[in-house]
Amino acid sequence: MDSFDRRPEFNHKTDDHKAEFDHKTEASGIGPLYIYDTTLRDGAQRAGISFSVHDKVNIARRLDEFGIHYVEGGWPGSNPKDSEFFEILKAQPLKKSILVSFGSTRRPGRRVEDDPSLQAILKSETPACAIVGKSSKTHVTLGLCTTPEENLSMIEESIRFAKEHGLTVIFDAEHFFDGFKEDPDYALKTLRAAEEGGADFVTLCDTNGGTLPQEVVKAVEAAKGAISTRLGIHAHDDIGVAIANTLLAVTAGVSLIQGTINGYGERCGNADLIAIIPNLILKMGVRSLDHFPLAKITDLARYVSEIANMPAQDAQPYAGRNAFTHKAGIHVSALMRHPSTYEHVDPARVGNSRRILVSELSGKSNIISWLQGKAESLVPRSADDPAFPVRVVEKVKDLEYQGYQFEGAQASLELMILRLQEDYKPPFRLGSYRVLVGKRESDSTFAEATVSVFIGDRNVHTASEGDGPVNALDKALRKAL
Repeated sequence: MDSFDRRPEFNHKTDDHKAEFDHKTEASGIGPLYIYDTTLRDGAQRAGISFSVHDKVNIARRLDEFGIHYVEGGWPGSNPKDSEFFEILKAQPLKKSILVSFGSTRRPGRRVEDDPSLQAILKSETPACAIVGKSSKTHVTLGLCTTPEENLSMIEESIRFAKEHGLTVIFDAEHFFDGFKEDPDYALKTLRAAEEGGADFVTLCDTNGGTLPQEVVKAVEAAKGAISTRLGIHAHDDIGVAIANTLLAVTAGVSLIQGTINGYGERCGNADLIAIIPNLILKMGVRSLDHFPLAKITDLARYVSEIANMPAQDAQPYAGRNAFTHKAGIHVSALMRHPSTYEHVDPARVGNSRRILVSELSGKSNIISWLQGKAESLVPRSADDPAFPVRVVEKVKDLEYQGYQFEGAQASLELMILRLQEDYKPPFRLGSYRVLVGKRESDSTFAEATVSVFIGDRNVHTASEGDGPVNALDKALRKAL
């Protein structure tokens, strides 16, 4: 069952479905929540990211497959990529997610019918739109260069115009939290103007990302007291609390959670949906999000990072390579007795896996656990000896003291462990090798290697050319073996 419907009011298809949804909601004490992804617009504003049209379509379809309620595609009319993106999805619409076009309120002194941003939204033919408007009096006077009263008219008229054309409207109250701190009465007036225009959601934006969690709660509570329209939260991570601010806003009563995959966004980024979604489901018991295939969220994070050509974040909560990685010997020893000692959730629930590292900080539990995860052919016969893991640990500590590192050299670790077997015999011995780099008459350079190895009593000589001395030596040795 999809836990949301494509219609603007999210009415469920049967009374039974609605009853089930309401029951799930009551279990957590939190009202129905909707996830709004803005990776394709706000996330693309991160330095180093540039999505092609093809990239944007692929990400949108992956988000649709995951079941994200709203997918914001971009700002139609602002650039050729976004315009083409909306044309493609107009012909081949998303199956589950509601596609959202983004734009701004009308310009000061202009009629809504003549505003290019609003006309571009209508041309995109999306079922929903996000309209951004100012909620800070300072930004109204200095940024828009207009009066506070005109700004209120711009908000109300723009939203009403979109509603009259049948769109679901999300109003993004830009700089709301800063505006609330400088002039709370005016900030709340902008929300009332959005409500008067008929907005379906009013999203409170921490645009500069400098609001503290306790300030978020106070402002959200004030907003709830000022309007009855459903609220949303849009947090930036400039002081490292975007996820915390989002979760606290949920407890304070917002319904729409905006964020990006992997926290991509301008400056320090946006609230990371890869952490927020599992927190809402696993930690806060929000049953209305049960339709998300949580075991695929790690794949989603890695897919988007690959498309964005950004390195994966090893320490990312839930989806990072190190999220369930254990290195300290005491930790691994306790973990082997019971995973909950050093893991807050089962990694499999979010599609991740446990890793046990071997280093100078390891104990024998690290070695035992590491060996248990290996194929039988790679586990030395001596592993049954209780003293064997101790010998491995001592060898690792000795080598790491000399400057070796096995954390990122698993094959070297495997070879070292095999060599520690009491009955170990080397499969071959190196006799000698020689590498020659030269230049031919044709002015091209070449690399040639000769290798002599002993396999039992047999001496084998081989030679090979390669793309450089290392490749030549590698090919010659492989030929000999």
